[in-house]
Amino acid sequence: MAKAKTNEAKEDSLDKHLWKTADKLRKNIDAAEYKHVALGLIFLKYISDAFDIHFAKLKAGEGEYAGADPEDKDEYKAENIFFVPAEARWSFLVAKAKQPQIGSFVDNAMDAIEKENPSLKGVLPKVYARQNLDPASLGQLIDSIGNISTDYAQSHTSDLLGHVFEYFLGEFALAEGKQGGQFYTPRSIVELLVNMLEPYKGRVFDPCCGSGGMFIQSEKFVKKHQGRINDISIYGQESNQTTWRLAKMNLAICGIDSSQVKWNNEGSFLNDAHKDLKADFIIANPPFNVSDWSGEQLRGDGRWQYGTPPAGNANFAWLQHFVYHLSPTGKAGVVLAKGALTSKTSGEGEIRKALIAEGNLIDCIVNLPAKLFLNTQIPVALWFINRERKHGNHPRKNEILFIDARNLGELINRRTRKLTSDDIKLISKTYHAWRTGEDPYEDDKGFCASVSLERVAELDYVLTPGRYVGLPDEEDDFNFAERFAALKAEFEAQLLEEAALNQAILENLAKIQV
Repeated sequence: MAKAKTNEAKEDSLDKHLWKTADKLRKNIDAAEYKHVALGLIFLKYISDAFDIHFAKLKAGEGEYAGADPEDKDEYKAENIFFVPAEARWSFLVAKAKQPQIGSFVDNAMDAIEKENPSLKGVLPKVYARQNLDPASLGQLIDSIGNISTDYAQSHTSDLLGHVFEYFLGEFALAEGKQGGQFYTPRSIVELLVNMLEPYKGRVFDPCCGSGGMFIQSEKFVKKHQGRINDISIYGQESNQTTWRLAKMNLAICGIDSSQVKWNNEGSFLNDAHKDLKADFIIANPPFNVSDWSGEQLRGDGRWQYGTPPAGNANFAWLQHFVYHLSPTGKAGVVLAKGALTSKTSGEGEIRKALIAEGNLIDCIVNLPAKLFLNTQIPVALWFINRERKHGNHPRKNEILFIDARNLGELINRRTRKLTSDDIKLISKTYHAWRTGEDPYEDDKGFCASVSLERVAELDYVLTPGRYVGLPDEEDDFNFAERFAALKAEFEAQLLEEAALNQAILENLAKIQV
């Protein structure tokens, strides 16, 4: 355990060192543009290292590799390793790093890799020869990334590079602010979704997959719990081509098959890339409150089993899209704007009622703290949908678990909060105890409550956790009159102080004028 913690500390230190170096070298280039420069190089380093390791085995020609040709592309394809031509190998680029034409060398390397590996066609960035990218800074960045493998054993290089790639994604999202959040779901939220769903085996689907973080975390979860990676398969769709490219690189660097992660610019509603898929798990963070989702063109769509979603807001279109793609025992964990818990405009209240009363699909609602997302201050909640409630033997099929986690999390800077590992354990453990009965579950005033469907119906199918969990015991004794009086006295004292200060300023001005 101590060794694992030491490695984690080293990785964190290396992450931060590399990020500071990369951020310093970007100079006058926006983070949104520069991320492709840095992430592309990390990806190139990863596939080149993997190639070099297998190249050395083939060249040695021992055992099963006796007589093998190290320049035979089929030898790499058989091992699911990308073939890297000579002019694209990291050693070649390092040798050219100090030359003013280094940008052109890197662009040519990306082209050469795509030609040799059809699965990467149209994925890799070719942005290195641009005039706004200083060749000297690019050379320094290549040197910095090249030093990664000297810090650790070569056998751990791919894991380390994957870790660095994921860290850079998060840091670029922070640097970009509002725009960055469009391709990146904060890691703590992804971890919570995955820990609650526990995707050990089956088909994992994300129809708005961003940079692929849901898939990465699902694979990590399986590994952490000694499961078999080959027992899960991933399916995804993304409408932003630039973000899709990031996803393809992110998944490749983690050794995850991304052949079923599709792109089209029409998106999941108009051009569903996986029409016949029935997934075992759906993990998704769709864009909030989208008004231009082509709802008018889809009024009679077969996915709207619980009511036609309003053309001005896609929240309930997304929910029904997820339900449509779940297997009879499938489960989904979804991030939605908190307004979807209470909205009654344009028929949304009726759809929510149908999902609960007719479909009996809602398993759990988690109210999240503010400031978790980089791209919005909209308050959000997690919805957990479980088709097994209706089709299987669910012990809580006549109840919904409400968790109010608004007071959890810690600030990582003035504008951003994250859920801690203890927060994630608390929420997921509460959900599993409630759902499975393997551990004792009890309502915790102010935090969680198991509520009957009848009670939810009495409150007109509003799903805000605060309506059901109540206040913590220490807040039950809150004396509103006393607190109001204290605040009023404090406010009046402040007004008197400001009035005295203003009077003193006026008197001094009068003396100066005299």
